[in-house]
Amino acid sequence: MLTLAALGIVFGDIGTSPLYAFKEAFAGAHALPLSEANVLGVLSLLFWALMLIVSLKYVVLVLRFDNRGEGGVLALLAYTSRLTRGNPKMQRAVAMIAIFAASLFYGDAVITPAISVLSAVEGISVATPAFEHWIIPITLGILVALYAIQRRGTGGVGRLFGPVTVVWFAALLVLGLQSIAQTPAVVAALDPRYAIAFAAASPAGAFIVLGAVFLALTGAEALYADMGHFGAGPIRLGWFGLVFPSLVVNYFGQGALVLRDPKAVENPFYLLAPELFLLPLVALATAATVIASQATISGAFSVTQQASRLGYLPRIPVTHTSESERGQIYIGRVNWLMLVIVVILVLGFQSSTNLAAAYGIAVSGTMILTTVLIAVVVASVGGAKATPLLGALAVIGFVEAFFVASNATKILSGGWFPLVCGLALFAVLSTWKTGTAVIDADQRRARVPLAGLLQQLADVHHVPGTAIYLTADAESAPTTLLHVLKHFKVVHERIVFLTIENEDVPRVPDRERTEVHVLEPGHRYQVTLRYGFMENPDVPHAIRLLERHGIKLNMAETTFFLGKTSIAPAARRGLFTWRRALFRAMQRNAPSAVEYFKLPAERVVELGTRLAL
Repeated sequence: MLTLAALGIVFGDIGTSPLYAFKEAFAGAHALPLSEANVLGVLSLLFWALMLIVSLKYVVLVLRFDNRGEGGVLALLAYTSRLTRGNPKMQRAVAMIAIFAASLFYGDAVITPAISVLSAVEGISVATPAFEHWIIPITLGILVALYAIQRRGTGGVGRLFGPVTVVWFAALLVLGLQSIAQTPAVVAALDPRYAIAFAAASPAGAFIVLGAVFLALTGAEALYADMGHFGAGPIRLGWFGLVFPSLVVNYFGQGALVLRDPKAVENPFYLLAPELFLLPLVALATAATVIASQATISGAFSVTQQASRLGYLPRIPVTHTSESERGQIYIGRVNWLMLVIVVILVLGFQSSTNLAAAYGIAVSGTMILTTVLIAVVVASVGGAKATPLLGALAVIGFVEAFFVASNATKILSGGWFPLVCGLALFAVLSTWKTGTAVIDADQRRARVPLAGLLQQLADVHHVPGTAIYLTADAESAPTTLLHVLKHFKVVHERIVFLTIENEDVPRVPDRERTEVHVLEPGHRYQVTLRYGFMENPDVPHAIRLLERHGIKLNMAETTFFLGKTSIAPAARRGLFTWRRALFRAMQRNAPSAVEYFKLPAERVVELGTRLAL
C-alpha cells in the first residue's frame, strides 16, 4: 500500500517527462536535425542518464543517506553536520551548499506544476485545434483545484492518485511497446556507443541537447525529498518494478515513431496513440501531470518543515495528516504562496516550451550540490567502501556538471527565474539563521545557572500569584526572569519553569505528558511538557494535568512570561543593512508564541530586548 501511495506522490514528476523531454530535443531554437543517428543518439543519452543519475545515484545510493527517515538536502545537512562537528569551517561550507540547494529546489517546486499541467492540456490542441484558446484557463482551473485538496494530506492524496498513476505508467508501457514492435531497430540505442558516437560527431549539438535530455531527470530530487513520506523501500520497489521500465519503453517508442514519420516530431507522445484514444489520453495525461505536481509540492512541505527545525525559518504551523507516517504533513502558508507563483508562471510563459527553458537550471544545480554533500558524508564516514563510492560519485558529478553547463545556456531564455527565486530564498534562509545565531550567542553570554540563582531569590521581595517562565534550557535561568529582577526587583511567590519537548510518536497520553521536579516545595517547580508530532501544544490544558502532582494553579492569578530579542536597526547604512530589515520583518510576521501554545493573551507578559551590534 505504501508503494501504491508512493507512485501517486513520488514518481509523478519524473513520470510525466515523456510528455515533453524527447520532443524538446528536436524543437525550439536549438533543435537537432531529424535523422536516424540523432534519434538513436538522443535515446541512448536518455537511457544512460536515467540509469546513471536516477537509478544508480538516487535510488541505489542517495536513499541510503537519510536522517532518521527524512530525506532531502536539509535532512542531509543535519546528518552531515553531525559528522563534521569537529570541523567548523567544513560545517559552514556544507551549510551554505545545502541551503542554496534547498533554495533551488523551491524553484523546481513551482515550475513543475506549471510545465506539467500545461504540457498535458496542450494535447487538446492536437485532438481539437478549435479549443486551443482554452488551454490557459483549463490549466489554471486544474492547478487551483490541485492546491485546494492538499489539506487532505499526502497519504490521502497518494491513495487517491496511486491507482491513476498505475494506469498512466501502464499506458506509457503499452504505447511504447506497440511503436517499438513496428520499428524494433530502435532498441539498438541501449548500446552506449550510440551516445558516444552522437557526441563525437557533433559535440556542440550534443552539449545543447543535454538540456532537453535533462528534462527526463526532473523529479529525481523529489524522490529524495519525499523519502520521509513513505520510506526508501517503497520508492525503490516502485522505481525498478514499474516506473523505470515504463519510461524507457515510452521514450524508445517515441523515437521509433519519428523514425517512421518525421512529421510526428511536433508532438510524438500524443501521436503514439490511435486517433480514437487521443482524447482519453489527454484526460489521463492531465490527471498524471496533476499527480506530477504533487511530488514537488510534498517535497516543498518537507523542506520547509526541515528548514524550520534546523533554525533557518521561524516556527511555522504544520498540520500532520497521518498517525503512522510522521513525514506526511501539510503547510497552508507554503501551499497558497506556491499557488500564487505557479499562476504567475503560467500567465507569464504561456506554453510548456517556453517553461522548458526555465526548468532545468534549478534541478541540475540541486542535483550536483546533493552529490557534493553525499561525497562529504562518505568521506567523513570512511571505511572500506568509501573509495569506490567516492569514485562513483566523482563520475556522477562530472556528468551532472555537463548538465548544469548545458542548462546554463538557457538562462536568458527563462532560466533566470529559478535562479532569482533561489537567490531570494537563500537570502531569507541564511538571514534568519544568522540573526538567530547572533541572538543566541548574546543570550549565552548572559546565561546564569538556575541552581545558583534560586539561592538568591530568598532575599528578593515576593508578590502574590504564580509566574510561569517558558524556557528552552532547563539548566539556565530564563532571560525573562533576569529582566523581571532587574527592572521590578520582585518575584512571584510561586514560580514554574516550563520546558516543552517534542517526541517522535504521534500522540503522548496525558498520563505521560507532564514531568515535575520540585526545586523548592510549594514555591519553585521545573515542569516538562511532552507532545507528539501530530499534536499542537496546549499549555492551559497541560497545566490542569499538574494537579495530580499536587500543583494547582488558578489561571486568574497566573502570569506567563515570554521573551523576545530583536536586532536594532543599523546606526548607519551599509552594504548588508537590508539583512537587518529582513530579519526584523520575519520576526514581526512569525507566528505568535501566544497563539502557538494557546496561552490566554490577557495573562501573558512579553519582555522584549533590543540587541545593538
